[in-house]
Amino acid sequence: MAEPPRQIPLDLPHEAALTRDDYLVGASNKAAFELLERWPDWPAPVVVLAGPVGAGKTHLVNAFRDGTGARVIAATDLTEASVAELVAAPAAVVEDAHRGVSDTALFHLLNASRQAGKTVLITSRTWPASWKVTLPDLMSRLRAATPVEILEPDDDLLRRVLVKLFADRQIAVEQTVVDYLVVRMERSLEVAMQAVEAIDQEALAGRVKITKPLVGRVLEDVHKGF
Repeated sequence: MAEPPRQIPLDLPHEAALTRDDYLVGASNKAAFELLERWPDWPAPVVVLAGPVGAGKTHLVNAFRDGTGARVIAATDLTEASVAELVAAPAAVVEDAHRGVSDTALFHLLNASRQAGKTVLITSRTWPASWKVTLPDLMSRLRAATPVEILEPDDDLLRRVLVKLFADRQIAVEQTVVDYLVVRMERSLEVAMQAVEAIDQEALAGRVKITKPLVGRVLEDVHKGF
């Protein structure tokens, strides 16, 4: 019997839920979540939040911004000219410092925020020691910052994240399919995001239900891409 024709799935936009109430807390991210919830009562005016790609740093930053009115800037866009606007906000967030950041601009931001009694959150995939900082005074400031880490998710959090990712696409999947995914996929939220997208596309293209055999085939291809 011939296979049913595959259809080309439309790349319809779907909106990920990135509010504070949508943030899923588990053992791997609890410390980071609780520290940001304590704002502005931080142990130090500067916090460095480190974690792997897809760990939920952006979601946490979005929730922090919505709750505090913080101004967010990419590390690669940080300049001395942008410091005044950042310091004028209740808090400043510098995202993805591992991609590169101007030593002088970051040093200026930390000094200006300190003088104004403001706080700075810096996110990165790595710790400051790997940022190739050349200003000793800046490295001194970064060493005095409060470090907090987001780890790869455990099974419980990964299970809840997968359900959320499918729900963001308005897809209801059986719990057995989610459990099948959890025990076979890498412990990475990036892999989870890629897998859910690929599973959705494969099911749409074949006009079939999301089942364990389909998930197994897709997951093989997803893992090959990492």
